[in-house]
Amino acid sequence: MKRLAICPGTFDPITNGHIDIVLRSLRIFDEIIVAVAKNPRKRPLFSLEKRIELIKESLKDTDNIIIEPFDSLLVDYVSSRKGIAIVRGLRAVSDFEYELQMALLNRKLAPHIETVFMMPSEEYSFLSSTMVKEIAAYGGSVQELVPPPVEKALKEVFQKES
Repeated sequence: MKRLAICPGTFDPITNGHIDIVLRSLRIFDEIIVAVAKNPRKRPLFSLEKRIELIKESLKDTDNIIIEPFDSLLVDYVSSRKGIAIVRGLRAVSDFEYELQMALLNRKLAPHIETVFMMPSEEYSFLSSTMVKEIAAYGGSVQELVPPPVEKALKEVFQKES
């Protein structure tokens, strides 16, 4: 039986930190679904379709990864895909407090689904999509922070706004 894990997020945009967590998750699981949350409460820079496109382009040379949207309770989505785990990245103690609450709530709702916390590689421990967007908005280089398709898309968005 395949060990399938779900790596959920808004991914607005996907960063090298996200990519790092997804690729390292493949050492533990046979297949990973990068589940892109619609999340209308957040005001994403990129549409859901564009975020999925950027993730597909960024991970196009990697096997055993599926990228798809979801718009439901996470544990319901994981169950519907027959996943055994949710993979979450933790950058700092502040992430841990929120993620622990979510993991415990998810365990209450679906005890058969585990949550796996992964620390990012050191070079990405500070990285967030919010920071990347801010750097790009002010014309800074995000070349070492995001995959090339994302860098290009950010340049296009912020050049239009100038």
